Amino acid sequence: MPHPSAAAPSPGPAGIRRSMPSRADVVVVGGGPAGATMAALLARDGHDVVLLEKDRHPRFHIGESLLPHNMKIIRRLGLDERLATIGVYKPGADFTADSVPEQRHEIRFDEALDVPEGCGHAWQVRRSEFDRMLFEHAGDCGAQTFVETHVKAIDFDGKAPLLTVQQGDSTHRLAAKFVVDASGRDALLARRFSLQERNREHATAALYGHFRNVPRRAGAASGNISIYWFRHGWIWMIPLSGEIMSVGAVCNPDYLRGRDRDVEDFFFDTLALNPHAAERMQSAERVSPITATGNYSYFTRELMGPNWLLIGDAGMFVDPVFSSGVFFAMYSAEQGAEIVRAELAGERRAARRARRNYRRRVHCGVRELCWFIYRFPAPAMRHLFLNPSNVFQLRQAVISVLAGDLHDNPRVRRRLRLFRFIYMLLSLRYLREALRARRQRLRNADLEFDRAT
Repeated sequence: MPHPSAAAPSPGPAGIRRSMPSRADVVVVGGGPAGATMAALLARDGHDVVLLEKDRHPRFHIGESLLPHNMKIIRRLGLDERLATIGVYKPGADFTADSVPEQRHEIRFDEALDVPEGCGHAWQVRRSEFDRMLFEHAGDCGAQTFVETHVKAIDFDGKAPLLTVQQGDSTHRLAAKFVVDASGRDALLARRFSLQERNREHATAALYGHFRNVPRRAGAASGNISIYWFRHGWIWMIPLSGEIMSVGAVCNPDYLRGRDRDVEDFFFDTLALNPHAAERMQSAERVSPITATGNYSYFTRELMGPNWLLIGDAGMFVDPVFSSGVFFAMYSAEQGAEIVRAELAGERRAARRARRNYRRRVHCGVRELCWFIYRFPAPAMRHLFLNPSNVFQLRQAVISVLAGDLHDNPRVRRRLRLFRFIYMLLSLRYLREALRARRQRLRNADLEFDRAT
């Protein structure tokens, strides 16, 4: 969608246009799900919050599938009813092999272990609409919101952080007691402090676009996300409002780097590597450009400092296979808000406790999911997903992980340890293929494929 050329602050309540302030309690850089959630929570507490977004909403973004445990955060923000008006109801997911005849297995989130109230489903969303909803909500909660506003520099040498902010031809100085980096893959502070590291265990590249005339699953499963394996990775199909289907392929970087034809032809040739995905795309009509991008996966050595914090993709990103991006963004914002509250209140002991909890919870959740993500292409994992057993409630525990139950449920964690043991035993059956998949994964992490093409 085209953006107006003139940079401007967002309208305030009743259409009032704000000018950039000279100081604030908290400056949040980035107006996506992480930044907007953080700004809303802190502004609702009565803090003076400035939220800066470099683009103008609505803007296109992938990561369109939410997890059921997102719903707890959405409800706490008071946005559950509004979300239902823009989303497609997501009861579960289905996984399909590239073999013939078709081998497919469906999961429903309401089958998970210990389902919290309201977490038996999720929503598929156009990120342009979802992100705008969150951004506007932050303004409704009292945050000062600005779009088409770029942070050019942050000086941490004084008593308080000092941001240099550019709006069009105007440059402003903005002092803050605390800075929250929610700048996504721009990773403003991680790059500023040289904290970002490539994930040496995992890297992928992706092709994606939006389409019409792609059939949905039948009946109650019509809102499912569909995942298809193919030789070089996996394919997603996410049903969106307006009869749009988001379709993408996540693949080995060397496979994408080796393309020798037009990106759209290459995309459809990739989908053809799973005959069941190709069949659904027979009458597809493209309604957006096909985009290629790569090197999804990175971490940072540190997530926080004395007066700054990284949340969402500004701190880490692994892989979109289990639709965890928006969940981790909003979860890290909610957990990180506890740090900011304590720091602003001068409660040092509470701040130290909140920092420990943040590191533990964020790293624990990512670690649990990474174990599945790294092994998702492996033949043993494919076998377990397509031939699940609920002995000792293992299937339910895996569904709980896929629903976002990654942090506080010991019943899930105990069963995951048993699932990992079974995976290790089954890997012996597929030892040659498992070793080949691991070598490919490590090779992927050594390849460079950084920008859209």
